[in-house]
Amino acid sequence: MRPDPVALLESQAESRVPDLLPIRYARMQASVFAFLRGAAIVMAHDLSQTPTTGILTQICGDAHLANFGLYGSPERNLVFDINDFDETLPGPWEWDVKRLAASCHVAGRHNAFTETDCRAAVIAAVGSYRRQMLAFAAMHELDVWYARVTADDLSALITSKQTKRKAQEAMAKTKQRDNLRALSKLTDVVDGHRIIVNDPPLVVRISAAAETGRLNNLFERYRRTLGGAQRHMLQRFHIMDFARKIVGIGSVGTRCYILLLAGSDDNDVLFLQIKEALPSVLEGHLPRSVFTHQGERVVDGQELMQATSDLFLGWLRDDDGRDYYVRQLHDMKGTIKVELLSPTELALWASACGWALARAHARGGHAVEIAAYLGTNETFDRAIADFAQAYSDQTERDYQALLSAIATGRLVVAQAD
Repeated sequence: MRPDPVALLESQAESRVPDLLPIRYARMQASVFAFLRGAAIVMAHDLSQTPTTGILTQICGDAHLANFGLYGSPERNLVFDINDFDETLPGPWEWDVKRLAASCHVAGRHNAFTETDCRAAVIAAVGSYRRQMLAFAAMHELDVWYARVTADDLSALITSKQTKRKAQEAMAKTKQRDNLRALSKLTDVVDGHRIIVNDPPLVVRISAAAETGRLNNLFERYRRTLGGAQRHMLQRFHIMDFARKIVGIGSVGTRCYILLLAGSDDNDVLFLQIKEALPSVLEGHLPRSVFTHQGERVVDGQELMQATSDLFLGWLRDDDGRDYYVRQLHDMKGTIKVELLSPTELALWASACGWALARAHARGGHAVEIAAYLGTNETFDRAIADFAQAYSDQTERDYQALLSAIATGRLVVAQAD
């Protein structure tokens, strides 16, 4: 018997900050697509009941449309890739493909597209995945490892002049999302000291001065997980301030902080995000992670699946035994707003996501086996499109269950933030 989807969401509350849960439910209440984004635990259970080929690779575990985007490589080039790995584990490659496909169909319905347009977006994603996996299967191992999807690759997919202009404008804005821009948006100078500005409940400042000793100790634990060059670099920075920050939809309620560091002067800054790493929602359906540290699990999966990763990826365990991973807060990161896409644009984005997902899975070393199963015709594409439509129906029913739980007071929601 299928579990109550609301009960599955409630089971996650035990490990989260109670005061933040109403914000999570409010964000999931916004739309069926928002619900899907926040309900990875529900789909993990459903996927575990579906047949697989038995071919395992490192999977994202939450490969929906909004978890792909642009970010800056260490060489300061814009690349496109998966950008969320909280649920990553070795698992069936089909699970990522099905979550991506379902998100395409749900997103299309959210935008009031026809069922034909929704299916076209799914076919674009899955067809791209299949074709790219066939290409990776024919490549040398090192060539697969070096492959990446760049901003220029995305532009090359676009034929519409209007869409290309919109994409180029978005990429230009993404390049501006750096530490200096964050400095102007997130901080202020008070009594001669630069501090993070309070913006409750989204950003709640915690006085760094009051916890200097503990912060420095935790920072050193994190620093020891980095490579030698990065460790050396961070010796030049000192902690100025930190705050709790609410991020995402599914992540709301986990403990997440931002750390403001300064180098040679108060304008030479680095923002780090310290995000709690809980056990993957897939763990109840797959073998337990080989990593005893959940932050290390996330970082290892990210470095395996991404073509190029944040220089400052690391992890730490606090004095209460909670695990975290650390990355830059602003590193030329950007993604799309699904609500603003036309049917053609959704199909283009879906195609790019399928491409990036294939490359991420191919890095796990099983491209030949996966490609052999997929084949050269569209049989697989159509089968997954059928699944996506059926799962879109299921997601709408689960969303109504969420709304009912809110209406009866079973779940409490916060006012819109």
